[in-house]
Amino acid sequence: MRAIVIREPGGPDVLELREVAAPDVPEGHVRVAVRFAGVNRADLLQRAGMYPAPPGAPPDIPGLEYAGVVEAVGKGARRFAPGDRVFGLVAGGACAEQIVAHEREVARVPEGLTDEEAAAVPEAFVTAYDALVTRARLAPGERVLVHAVGSGVGTAGLQIARALGCFVAGTSRTQQKLDRCKELGLDAGIAPSGGKFAGEVLAATGGEGVDVVLDLVGGAYVAEDVKACAARARIALVGLTAGARAELDLRELLRKRVEIIGTVLRSRPIEEKIAAAQVLERNIAPWLARRVVLPIVDRVFPLEETAAAHIYMASDTSFGKVLLRIGA
Repeated sequence: MRAIVIREPGGPDVLELREVAAPDVPEGHVRVAVRFAGVNRADLLQRAGMYPAPPGAPPDIPGLEYAGVVEAVGKGARRFAPGDRVFGLVAGGACAEQIVAHEREVARVPEGLTDEEAAAVPEAFVTAYDALVTRARLAPGERVLVHAVGSGVGTAGLQIARALGCFVAGTSRTQQKLDRCKELGLDAGIAPSGGKFAGEVLAATGGEGVDVVLDLVGGAYVAEDVKACAARARIALVGLTAGARAELDLRELLRKRVEIIGTVLRSRPIEEKIAAAQVLERNIAPWLARRVVLPIVDRVFPLEETAAAHIYMASDTSFGKVLLRIGA
């Protein structure tokens, strides 16, 4: 099969399209013919040698999400049959024509969703749902702040919060992305000036602050998060694009009784990955089938142009998801 292989840590030029051995299908697993795969910042970090694949995942083939068709089932696997349309998350290896996953880590693609749309769902929507609902306990009608709201996870988080009847404020570095997010239901768009946004969040919420923050940025944003929070708010910290260190006023953290919750999906044990697949199939797929939430696809690159896809993602100009087209 064809796959994108990281020759060595480095820039986009280290990505090579190679012929590699097709994976075997262990007991309880399925092999999927991948049609589309998502490109994520974790792929860029892995390529640069800054985010190695966890044990059990291909160390040199990136790719955390896919959509495709079941091609073969291993002994004892009963949930799927060849020809079933599926999508899901993996710890790596999705930038290839075939991928193997445990059958319980795989979800059925809901009716009405194309393969391209399906590939834009797993990482963005599972990450956002897990952070907002599972970890931060978002309740209907609460007030939410989503950073990098024009990103894949950001647009997913916005839509999930809106589906729960929440007020949503969002930040982005460009007004164009904020304007597009308003079409998805964004109530208040904020372009931070000098990394400051708390004052505008408080103004947008009548001085009350937000109940939940989906922080995909980290760094100095976390201190501003605390300022923008209402009492007993929860901050779900998912990304660290602005850095891994923050200086906080702990007095404000204590006074407001704010929780900061760190979360990551890729390195979780199999039991939690199965739970994530159940969230995808039971909680998110019905919304997708009814078009309550929509996968947002920015651009699709052929597998041969994976390096160009990495360059485009690094430019921070994309809105929603960047995908690779792999199979027919």
